[in-house]
Amino acid sequence: MTGQPAPAAGPLAGVRILDLSSVVMGPYATQVLGDLGADVIKVEPPAGDNLRAVGPMRNPGMGHLYLHLNRNKRSVVLDLKTPEGLEACLKLAESCDALLYNIRPQAMARLGLSYEAVAARNPRIVYLGAYGFGEAGPYAGRPAYDDLIQGQTGIAALYARQSGELPRYAPLTLADRAVGLHVGIALVSAVLHARAAGRGQQVEIPMFEGMAHLVLGDHLGGATFEPPLGPTGYARLLAPHRRPYATADGYICLLIYNDKHWRNFFGLIGRPELSQDPRFCSHGARAAHIGEVYAFVADVVATRPSQDWLEDLARADIPASQLYTVDGLLEDEHLAATGFIRRLDHPSEGPIRTTAPLGRYEGTPTSLRRPAPTLGQHSREVLEEAGYAAERINAMAARGITRDGND
Repeated sequence: MTGQPAPAAGPLAGVRILDLSSVVMGPYATQVLGDLGADVIKVEPPAGDNLRAVGPMRNPGMGHLYLHLNRNKRSVVLDLKTPEGLEACLKLAESCDALLYNIRPQAMARLGLSYEAVAARNPRIVYLGAYGFGEAGPYAGRPAYDDLIQGQTGIAALYARQSGELPRYAPLTLADRAVGLHVGIALVSAVLHARAAGRGQQVEIPMFEGMAHLVLGDHLGGATFEPPLGPTGYARLLAPHRRPYATADGYICLLIYNDKHWRNFFGLIGRPELSQDPRFCSHGARAAHIGEVYAFVADVVATRPSQDWLEDLARADIPASQLYTVDGLLEDEHLAATGFIRRLDHPSEGPIRTTAPLGRYEGTPTSLRRPAPTLGQHSREVLEEAGYAAERINAMAARGITRDGND
């Protein structure tokens, strides 16, 4: 991946997306779609996406998160609060399959970018809003950030319930990325429909409902039934000892799951008679005594070193793995062999590491065609594609309506 992009590749080659989103959720969705071959036009205000400022970074506006979330995109600066900037955005929408935004629909309307205004220029466009809360509910318009959504959908409380400690957030932008995948699926689905039906539509993917969908899928528990058959929660996931097991010299990750695994484990530790123990004899019995089951394994695993366990568990065909730090993950031999961690030369940032597009497509291979762009790097290129003459682009740049990142 250098300054010169490779030809379009991937199963979404030919799909064009006008991306007005910022920070993580929307850009993650379009990063995945860009990796799959879509032409993603990232429209930024003159100050740029806020995420550009999150370090570490070598150069201003090119922070690490921004670099990963915005590869395979083209950056166009437009001041949408000016008539000429708005008109340019609508002109770009004419040739796009989808427009993605992450502010409230009312704010889009105030900018002059309501669904009606955009669809008047391109009736086939998919107009997708990815924001905090569904517009039909009383939370519509509330601010939504990853931490807030993790708290409001029960994730922080689930940590406390499982550990007996204080509530806490998952140490990653879990809500942004999980719902961002929903956004990507929704966009592609709606584009497929639009191409078949000849007309686009409005789509709403709210972050709160998206994470509630994920949490309740595991933890509705007894509340699934009317009347309830017990409390909410999936007991196995909430067991206090469901965590990496401490060994004599560190930790390992171990999941003894089916009857065969348990028979092999009891044989390995010299306790084959436990296969007949009423706590361990079947999947249902283990589920009913899951706290005791995990506590028993924790006590046994603590007696031997990690490497001894890993070698013996592998021979017994019992699922187990070492416990990695993030630094260790970067050196994993499997990821190295599959080419998942890429070392690249970014034209402005120099050598960087990033991840490869996920999966393999035999007939439509994916690629890292474009590095994350500098602010406004493709303004001139994209506006010229839309029919703007060089003189008009120069005048817009002189007035701060756009920015030619190559100047």
